[in-house]
Amino acid sequence: MTNKQETEDTEKAEDTESAEKTEKTEKKEPEQRRPRPTEVLREARGQLEELTGMAAESVSSFERTEDGWSLQVEVLELERVPDTMSLLGTYQVDLDPDGMLTGYKRIRRYERGRSDGNRR
Repeated sequence: MTNKQETEDTEKAEDTESAEKTEKTEKKEPEQRRPRPTEVLREARGQLEELTGMAAESVSSFERTEDGWSLQVEVLELERVPDTMSLLGTYQVDLDPDGMLTGYKRIRRYERGRSDGNRR
């Protein structure tokens, strides 16, 4: 084998190796982006409304937990006239780290016009 042929074979091997490395790099799965808090809130409200059939009015508490996210959502449960007599519920909503609902429960029910008593 001549030096010229050895050089060509070495270059071909290096090109093949380089192409394989590039291909492996391109095949890497993209890093998963964590959802932004606003995305989590929007998705949680939508999922809760879909499951309960009741309109979520507001989010009164929102925090990241070890298992994902935890929210308290105010939901219109029964609309009455006058509006101050409508019944609202506070729901504890738990989500996984990706923002998918894993569970919910009502923790409080109250009339719209009522406030919490002076608790000490």
